[in-house]
Amino acid sequence: MPGIFITFEGIDGSGKTTQARLLTDWLRNHGYHVRLTREPGGTEAGEKLRELLLSPDYAITPEAEAFLYLADRALHIADVVRPALAEDRVVVCERHADSTLAYQGAGRGLDVELLRRLNTIATGGLSPDVTIVLEVPVDKVRLDEARLDRLESEGRHFSERVAEGFRDLARREPNRVRIVDGTGDIPTVHRRVVDSLRDLLAHVQPREGT
Repeated sequence: MPGIFITFEGIDGSGKTTQARLLTDWLRNHGYHVRLTREPGGTEAGEKLRELLLSPDYAITPEAEAFLYLADRALHIADVVRPALAEDRVVVCERHADSTLAYQGAGRGLDVELLRRLNTIATGGLSPDVTIVLEVPVDKVRLDEARLDRLESEGRHFSERVAEGFRDLARREPNRVRIVDGTGDIPTVHRRVVDSLRDLLAHVQPREGT
């Protein structure tokens, strides 16, 4: 399939949204045709699932949580990611399948290998070309304590399990999953992100577009 699929991962408050937007701007400024998106969300139905999943007003079991994320992912891949890749775009996505392995697997304790198989069904076997994991110590994350969502409210020990889940993914797939130091000021982290992608982008011809 043409195009490039880049995902951002990391614990809550690690700077994914900011860095995904900065990378999108950088790519566009260098002539790449880019689609910025996110999970959960990215589609009309997905945004409704996002509201349900992240609202602190609902108590959701780990199993139900996993299936809701997978449903969102199946919609997102079919309606947004595959069409954008077919148009030869670079797709930059905030969170994707690795979040399910780290959050519902390492964090919630669900069977990681089962989650891998379910992810494969939800994505139709599509995998990111590169996944950037922004690594920030749990006590250094940037969260608005007055507006925590359901997952952000889980606390330090949960975040530590999730962080270890991401590190395990990087150990298993070092060519795809790249740990990037997320500490420091925003421009410094952005430069690290761009540097981590230079080998991938060197083989892709930019094309004008938005």
